[in-house]
Amino acid sequence: RSLPNDLEKYIALNSLHDRNEELFFRVVCDNIDEIQPLIYTPTVGLACQRYGLIFQRPRGMFISANDKGHVAELLGNWPYPARLIVVTDGERILGLGDLGAHGMDIPVGKLSLYSACAGVHPEHCLPIMLDVGTNNQDLLNDRYYIGLRQKRLSGVAYDEFVDEFITAARAAFPGVLIQFEDFANHSAFRLLHKYRDDIPVFNDDIQGTAAVALAGLFSALRVSGGKLADQRVLFLGAGEAATGIADLIVSAMMAEGLSELDAIGRNWLVDSRGLVVKNREGLTEHKKRYAHDHAPVKDFLTAIRTLKPTAIIGVAAVGGAFTPEVLQAMAEINHRPIVFALSNPTSKAECSAEEAYRHTAGRALFACGSPYDPVKFDDKTFVPRQGNNSYIFPGVGLGAIASGSKLVTDEMFMAAAHTLAYLVTQDDIEQGSLYPSLPRIREVSAHIAAAVAEVAYKRGLATAARPNDMMGYIEQQMYDPHY
Repeated sequence: RSLPNDLEKYIALNSLHDRNEELFFRVVCDNIDEIQPLIYTPTVGLACQRYGLIFQRPRGMFISANDKGHVAELLGNWPYPARLIVVTDGERILGLGDLGAHGMDIPVGKLSLYSACAGVHPEHCLPIMLDVGTNNQDLLNDRYYIGLRQKRLSGVAYDEFVDEFITAARAAFPGVLIQFEDFANHSAFRLLHKYRDDIPVFNDDIQGTAAVALAGLFSALRVSGGKLADQRVLFLGAGEAATGIADLIVSAMMAEGLSELDAIGRNWLVDSRGLVVKNREGLTEHKKRYAHDHAPVKDFLTAIRTLKPTAIIGVAAVGGAFTPEVLQAMAEINHRPIVFALSNPTSKAECSAEEAYRHTAGRALFACGSPYDPVKFDDKTFVPRQGNNSYIFPGVGLGAIASGSKLVTDEMFMAAAHTLAYLVTQDDIEQGSLYPSLPRIREVSAHIAAAVAEVAYKRGLATAARPNDMMGYIEQQMYDPHY
């Protein structure tokens, strides 16, 4: 706490992790509100940008394109029985873009949260960087860059390399759960669809983000009233996060009785070229589902005034995009506008909590991607909470591992969203919090893990024997660091 800035605190915590893992996790668990923003978002973004300057010792495995043909041999060197792998190729780190091998801190940070938030034993966690080069010229020119100094592998060569890794990982660690993390859109959707029906994989940027956003919508509707099926949602962004959230919202709307066509029609995307509409040329595949018949609209504010959404969700990593005019327009259209500024790190947030409340006269139902302090407005103190994937992915991973699930399905993420929303108390709602407090995260993860495991048993995906007491079984699986 005496250190001068968050990066120095990150380095100190990393050093503690290196020399005394048990104590590190005890500190994290006991001070989760304070420590999570240091070991993960938003500080981890800065740590990735400065990775070559603050590098102390390697954690996890760096597998480079030059290792092609030898990936199985490399994985055989790992001394622990991995049950969970978080892997990235560093091409789209948070909202910061291509950071190449310097993106390794993301898998490391994610797996720290798996252990702290859901009790997945650190020995079962393996962070992996697939170093296929970088197209970031500044990094290629940086004398302290630790990765391959070459342009990114692409096309067939890239797919063959990833496939070799997946095959080798499955052989080295039978039944291992693989989480794809911070891949660029053009790789993320393709890789998820390629493997998801055959082995236990998921993409947290697509599916975890979707579940946490849907849970926030369920909580917001406890205040504003109405059904999810009656909402109209406008996204700023049209990548992994936006389409992943939209897909899960569509499924939830269909569960409330809407047809798939009607549910899709209630979700709209705005990208850098404006409203995503059907007659626009050059639409990428993942955008086509949400490209509706409509005249072109060039900017987000006009899209709000035209479509009159009940909720706006920012996932485009465009800092300040929810301008005062945007927020005021939402407040004019809705008595309780739903405003989710989910991009991170903080520099990429669409608006701050204070801006959301001030420009909607305190009526916004707000969630954020980066942490904000409580906001006092008109004699009321609002406590905004992060719509952070750490509410979802640790519990999903624990549930899949504990049940030995052969796949990770969208139904599991739907169950996770409902469970998270259910755990939001009335006291949380009254202070403007759409998510539970972070100190409850291990409780939240245990409940989500139990719900995910129930889906695995119900659908015949589980390979572990079914326990008589699911919650008791889950809690027995959780690592509890003693010091």
